[in-house]
Amino acid sequence: MPLPKKFYNRDAAEVAKSLLGCLVVKKSEGLVAKIVETEAYYGLSDPASRARKGAKIMWGEPGRAFIYMVHGNWLFNIITMPKGEASGILIRAVEPIRGIEIMEKRRKVKNLYALTSGPGKFTKAFGIDKSYNGIKVYRKDSPIYIEKGKEDDFEIVESHRIGVKEDLPIPLRFYIKGNKFVSRF
Repeated sequence: MPLPKKFYNRDAAEVAKSLLGCLVVKKSEGLVAKIVETEAYYGLSDPASRARKGAKIMWGEPGRAFIYMVHGNWLFNIITMPKGEASGILIRAVEPIRGIEIMEKRRKVKNLYALTSGPGKFTKAFGIDKSYNGIKVYRKDSPIYIEKGKEDDFEIVESHRIGVKEDLPIPLRFYIKGNKFVSRF
């Protein structure tokens, strides 16, 4: 069962931490992966935010996917906070659970730990592109949705975001300590 829309109607950093351990599901291909690394982004006051570059979708309805390209890679984000307050979560890395053969074929990679250990690697393995922009990840009939994972005990590590030229002074990158699928430690 997908996480409800209200799950995303909160502060971006809270949602980013809460998404760790949840599952991203692409039902048409039977792909399932556990979210192991996220980053939070805010509105105009955040120098690394797409909102500053005119991404109007960031002010939109929480729980919608926001897909954009960076360095030839599609990135999968989810809008958070109430409509009218720009923010979102970047899914940085996932741990593949089901459909690994499909992911390997798309990525042309046999090293399981390199398969989805970065935002562009994840989207390529899952076949995510701009056509998924705006989907509602809180709906079961959505092509991609997020659901609660198993009740795992894990420690969350916080750090500054990766690959941003200018960052906010607070840590907005979150990942599961010791998980081998995290993009960088």
